[in-house]
Amino acid sequence: MGASQAGKKLTTLTLSFLTQVKTFMTDYSPLLNRVPAIRHGFGNKSALLPGHLQPYRATLPEKKQVHGTRIVDVTQAAQACGEADGFYTRQPGILLSVLTADCLPVIFSRHDGSAIAAVHAGWRGLLDGVLEQLAARIAQDDSTTNWVASIGPAAGPCCYEVNEELVERFKQQLPLPASLISPHYRHLDLAAIAESKLRELGFAAVDRAGSCTICTPNTDPLQPQRFKYTSYRRNSHRREQDPTHPGITGRNQYAAIIITGE
Repeated sequence: MGASQAGKKLTTLTLSFLTQVKTFMTDYSPLLNRVPAIRHGFGNKSALLPGHLQPYRATLPEKKQVHGTRIVDVTQAAQACGEADGFYTRQPGILLSVLTADCLPVIFSRHDGSAIAAVHAGWRGLLDGVLEQLAARIAQDDSTTNWVASIGPAAGPCCYEVNEELVERFKQQLPLPASLISPHYRHLDLAAIAESKLRELGFAAVDRAGSCTICTPNTDPLQPQRFKYTSYRRNSHRREQDPTHPGITGRNQYAAIIITGE
């Protein structure tokens, strides 16, 4: 083998190794791993869209997330969805995703993999009922008891500090224990709130994948960043201290799911 061929082979092996490392760093749901005929994953700073989902990128619907409650039926690849924060399909070969950088990504599948959904749920969406809207869409032709849900990486109760007025809004509007909503003074537990809502809505099972987007450290020795995830709040604090620090526009991580039929 000549030097040129050896170099090309080494480059190929290096790229393959890097892809495997990034895939290893991807968060997965144990629940969704057991569902046939789907693929899913939660991205991070080293792979915003998990590598094994990259081949389906061109099928992503076009959308603008607005912290709302609108759910769109996606029936074709690259569909223009407008302003929306929830997506539902029974069509194989269409990658559904939401982009987050502290808000909750929640992805869903029917237990047999015949239908999937994805929802962007920040604090506004949780208060205004985006999860309830997705459950209502499912109920049009199915039952949530046939579905499972996974809550992905988001700002955790360890770091998600808000003002007391917002905590009180949650306590007043949601019939949940105050200690679940806010386990620490002026901190919200978005994942616990979402999980309680999903169980109340009748989903067969709910799990959580990943960890806090604000404070989880990077453990990948091949990546230079200090933290595993992109975080809007952490970035904002950094930019307050150093206005020259780059923003996160275009660097939010994907939570994505697709029916492959395989």
